[in-house]
Amino acid sequence: MSETILAPGDPIQARCTKCKENTASTVVSMADDVPEKVQCSVCSRKHKYRPPSVPKKPAAKRVSSHIETERKQWNSLLANVDSSKAIDYSMTSSYKLKALINHPVFGLGLVQRAAGPQKVEILFETGKKIMRCK
Repeated sequence: MSETILAPGDPIQARCTKCKENTASTVVSMADDVPEKVQCSVCSRKHKYRPPSVPKKPAAKRVSSHIETERKQWNSLLANVDSSKAIDYSMTSSYKLKALINHPVFGLGLVQRAAGPQKVEILFETGKKIMRCK
């Protein structure tokens, strides 16, 4: 693998803090075979050489692991309940902790906690939802 030696006037990729991205730049000055100053080809600003940054990975894994945790919790709770005892959901009803709810859209759900005045958190197969109640 042969490495090319850079010289002033050569093109290089650098991170420009004004443009806030990796840009094509031109080497302006060198120090010990390393670019010292570069000129951004986008904004024409001369600045200290900064190596191109690596893009960050999206944080989507945390969301999916959270959903998987809720799904596992749902499956373990479903084994211990009798679905025939579920009461139909209504915004005008009040619910106790661990009450089994039958929602017309989300299906069976289990009341997890009071989420504020006139609100409860219910665990459905698709995840936790905050629902209105009396």
